[in-house]
Amino acid sequence: MTRLLTRRQREVLLLAANGNSNADIGRWLWITPDTVNGILRNAYRALGAGDRAHAVALALRAREFGLDDIREPEADQVPQNRTELEEEA
Repeated sequence: MTRLLTRRQREVLLLAANGNSNADIGRWLWITPDTVNGILRNAYRALGAGDRAHAVALALRAREFGLDDIREPEADQVPQNRTELEEEA
């Protein structure tokens, strides 16, 4: 199967689909919110989407990820600092 998105674009879009803000995604992946925004813009372009919701719908249709991968966001699910992330490992 040919993928439309890179691994990183799928990862970031899935985190967005799960209700995370760009700032939350950046903290989770240790990248800046501006980098998250750039990755999402590239994903939108690859999918032909105009916004986040449209990109998620198109990614689902293209089977970039499945409905089972999208979860209800939980409070405090994003680590706030490196120590918190290391404690989970």
